[in-house]
Amino acid sequence: MKKIQRIGVMGYGEVGKTFALGLIPHVQSILMWDIKLSDASQAVELTNHAKMYGIAVAQSVQDLCSHSDLIISCVTASQTKVVAQSVASFISKDTFFLDLNSASPGTKQSCSDIINAAGGVYVEAGVMTSVPPYGIRVPMLLGGKEAHQLQIVLADWGCDVNTVSDQLGVASAIKMCRSIMIKGLEALVIESYTTARHYGVEDHMLATMAETFPTIDWPKQGAYFYSRVVQHGKRRAEEMRESALTVEETGVVSTLTSAIATKHDWIAGLARDGIFDNLPAKPVWQDYADRLVKHHK
Repeated sequence: MKKIQRIGVMGYGEVGKTFALGLIPHVQSILMWDIKLSDASQAVELTNHAKMYGIAVAQSVQDLCSHSDLIISCVTASQTKVVAQSVASFISKDTFFLDLNSASPGTKQSCSDIINAAGGVYVEAGVMTSVPPYGIRVPMLLGGKEAHQLQIVLADWGCDVNTVSDQLGVASAIKMCRSIMIKGLEALVIESYTTARHYGVEDHMLATMAETFPTIDWPKQGAYFYSRVVQHGKRRAEEMRESALTVEETGVVSTLTSAIATKHDWIAGLARDGIFDNLPAKPVWQDYADRLVKHHK
């Protein structure tokens, strides 16, 4: 295994920025590429952020591939295979491709076929919780025949990684099944809390929740769930569509998982319409619910 000294980051959103910044001390160079660079209105912000932290901006996917020993893909779920296909056209032999995206086992296996056929080394990762609180130490499960080799390198850099299988799809299946629960809870909380707020019964409802699940701070948890869906609803909806595909790959009908995707998409659309603009600096869950109730009166 050749020494990894140059990293290319495909996708410079929340996750991409976090990994790029966190890995700077461990390698010679970090190069980033994002499809938003083709949009002049968004390119300036991305470029300025990268340059501020000493991260180089690639001129193209080909440029990124030609200067990377490890390519980290961290885009939205719907772009998982698109990125693998674009990288496969230019990836150098034996370059590692670490797929952090929230995609179904079938999608990950397809991406592996694409990357490996081009001479790269595909490793899947299941990112097991929200990245920002942890940075590069976010718990990740790795999968693939060469996953353990990459695990050694990532662990040396301070990442919290564990290889769960040399079979592709296992890490993603664990991630997707967990996501159904977490994103499902988010959707249920938003629907339940907002409805309770409308009828003025939230205090009574939350008291019963606290009695049944006394270890959970339901008001605090509710505020967090609302905030994450409002901020990342579009990305979460895409992940849930991949989760629904994960369910369907088993032959089971994805009734609830598909409904979760719809709920997240709905909140994302309202956020784009601005109904959550100008909330208090540290909003409580009632601030979000009140906007929803008022919007639909």
